[in-house]
Amino acid sequence: MPARLTARACTDEEAVMFVGRQRELAQLEQLYASDKFQLVVVYGRRRVGKTTLISKFCEHKRTLFFTALEQADKDNLADFSRAVYSFFDLPASTGAFATWTDAFGFIAERGRHERFVFAFDELPYAAQRNESIPSALQVAIDHAFKQTNVFMMLCGSNEGFMESDVLGRKSPLYGRRTAQMKVGPLGYLEAAQMFPGLSPQEQFEYYGCFGGVPYYLEQVDPDRGFRDNLADLYFNPLGFLFDEPYGLLRQEFSEPALYASLLRAIAGGANRAKLMADRAGVDATTIPKYLSSLCQLGIIEKITPFGESERSSRRGIYRIRDACYDFWFRFVMPRISDIEGGFGKAFVHRLPEQQLDDYLGHRFERLCLEWLDEQALASKLPIAVTRLGSWWGTNPVTHAQDDIDVIAADPMEHTMLIGECKYREEFDETGELSDLDGKRDLVRGYTTEGIMLFTKKSVSQGTARKCESRKDVMLVTLDQMYKG
Repeated sequence: MPARLTARACTDEEAVMFVGRQRELAQLEQLYASDKFQLVVVYGRRRVGKTTLISKFCEHKRTLFFTALEQADKDNLADFSRAVYSFFDLPASTGAFATWTDAFGFIAERGRHERFVFAFDELPYAAQRNESIPSALQVAIDHAFKQTNVFMMLCGSNEGFMESDVLGRKSPLYGRRTAQMKVGPLGYLEAAQMFPGLSPQEQFEYYGCFGGVPYYLEQVDPDRGFRDNLADLYFNPLGFLFDEPYGLLRQEFSEPALYASLLRAIAGGANRAKLMADRAGVDATTIPKYLSSLCQLGIIEKITPFGESERSSRRGIYRIRDACYDFWFRFVMPRISDIEGGFGKAFVHRLPEQQLDDYLGHRFERLCLEWLDEQALASKLPIAVTRLGSWWGTNPVTHAQDDIDVIAADPMEHTMLIGECKYREEFDETGELSDLDGKRDLVRGYTTEGIMLFTKKSVSQGTARKCESRKDVMLVTLDQMYKG
């Protein structure tokens, strides 16, 4: 007899085209195959595709699925009761459970006699209205669910809540989970599947400006053109992404304005705490805790020169990791008044190509690191790479500040590949290769086994011929990266 799924409305997130996530699906299927009780915690930022992933996994599995809403506890419990009664073919007139404890106990008792998936989506919404829910779940798990083979999934978009009140040491649920999965944005190859008819150049432009959140990419109309899509989604007061990044800050933090000021400072080039404090007009001693919170959410990241410890290095800098935030705080937030005045579309179409290219060039370096990561995992690089990064500091030969855009290294053998990323139509190709050769000894303790030149377009035939005789040179174009 085929498995029966509960009838429920399709959410915005579920309506998104399903692409990628094969690794996550395989992990969930492996857990499901164990045929014993599982408690899987799935979390990640809003619209990243959690519900879509869970729904895909639950296809053809008997599933009790409930999504809590931002409403009174009594209403959430009543909705939950109706979902439970419907799932177990009980009359709707039965009435709501008196407590969450009763509801969970009922489900666990049914779980002694049959196997099913129990997915509680947006748990934070329910728990913020009734703080006893995690404790009620803990009691039900310890005294009943563990004796079943129910596959329980707890899901939430409030990452802070999920990490502290579900996974944290002080949570009643601490130690009960059998697996946890933080769902992040799609990688560039997965994101490209959303635009199968576009060229790699166009796919990268959308990835560089919208990032890898599936629901954001779903809003793009490829027939409208790149700048028109920017105008429609970012630079229109009614656009889907006009307020999205700030809305996420409001959801996660009690001081969204301060976090927004810090992100605007980083987007504007203030990549150290002291510079951010000066721009935001706040005490520099208070900055670290805010930066730590932004790092935990994956909005920003702290990086240090390759080979240096993140804890002890004094040369660490911060950069915006998420492309949607990066673009929004660099181009949208400074123009909010103009956009609200109706001048957003005109601004986008007057925005100099060089400014967009400079921004995309910054994201291009991240793309090159993503490509290297994919190549390393597939063992397609000339050395066994297990660590990636960048380097900056003083060149001991020239006594000037220098940098290496990307480094792919084998720490065990102390070997590495170094690369330069050029997102330009034209540049001095011979000069860049010569410059890379001169940087071979900048990272102490490592031997450079090869150099890499990443480019927007193919290098000239003359440069390609010069490199043919060199086994230590890799020429990688944007098109090649999108071939995997």
